[in-house]
Amino acid sequence: QVQLVESGGGLVQPGGSLTLYCAASGFDFRSKLMSWYRQAPEKEREFVAAISPAGTQIPNKNSVKGRFTISRDNDKSMVYLQMNNLAPEDAAVYYCEAILDGTPYWGKGTLVTVSS
Repeated sequence: QVQLVESGGGLVQPGGSLTLYCAASGFDFRSKLMSWYRQAPEKEREFVAAISPAGTQIPNKNSVKGRFTISRDNDKSMVYLQMNNLAPEDAAVYYCEAILDGTPYWGKGTLVTVSS
């Protein structure tokens, strides 16, 4: 059974940092591209970043360039999203995604709130 469990969200002040975690299980993690998406209230889900099985990062340059870093640990089946210099517009539910045989799988998400 494919499982993706996100954690690490919370309340942070503008300019602050958070690290999000995604624990994956039930599939061959080492061979899959992994992604982070986010969805703010009343907005569509937005791609944030992705990382190849070998660790090549694919950032969403328009919104998180230079601030967010995606990484992975294939031994632990974990994906991380380090978020720095957070702004109110970064507030959203953040989801981890894996695509298996053309089908996207998502976790339940972790909420990030950016407010002073």
